[in-house]
Amino acid sequence: RHIHLTQDHIEILFGPNYRLQPMKDLAQKGEYAAKETVSLIGPKGVLAGVRVLGPARSHSQVEISRTDSFTLGISAPLRDSGDLSGAADIMVVASHGAVHLKEGAIVAARHIHLSPLDAKELGVCDRQEVDVAIGGERGGQLSRVRVRVGEAFCRELHVDTDEANGLGLKNGDVGTIV
Repeated sequence: RHIHLTQDHIEILFGPNYRLQPMKDLAQKGEYAAKETVSLIGPKGVLAGVRVLGPARSHSQVEISRTDSFTLGISAPLRDSGDLSGAADIMVVASHGAVHLKEGAIVAARHIHLSPLDAKELGVCDRQEVDVAIGGERGGQLSRVRVRVGEAFCRELHVDTDEANGLGLKNGDVGTIV
């Protein structure tokens, strides 16, 4: 689970003129896990310590697992990141304030980030859906994995915690497009 925030929302949540503090670079160029965290509040529960990812975005959005949506008591739809049409409402709280995100929470659809060179090498194109085989003790196959191609992307499969736990995946594990 994580949240992307606009600069306006960062300032409401953490204070005027506030800038996110990078904690750890992510695999995708220019993206990072920030030191900042927020709490998500739904009708039935709270998720504290939700990591903010930077840099600031043009739209704020929360990406959670299906299990998280049950905990919060919201009906977050399965969507590609950035597609907030019909997304669930969620309240976001931090040290200096709160923001109500109307259509702000989704369960992010599984996807693979690839550079154009990687996509060409693998014989796939942007927005194509592929199946990915996962080995290991609890291995299996993920269907309908969306390919996302971008100049700044590096090869990385993104799944939520429910999917990762079900397959026994951890960071650095390898899958194969089938």
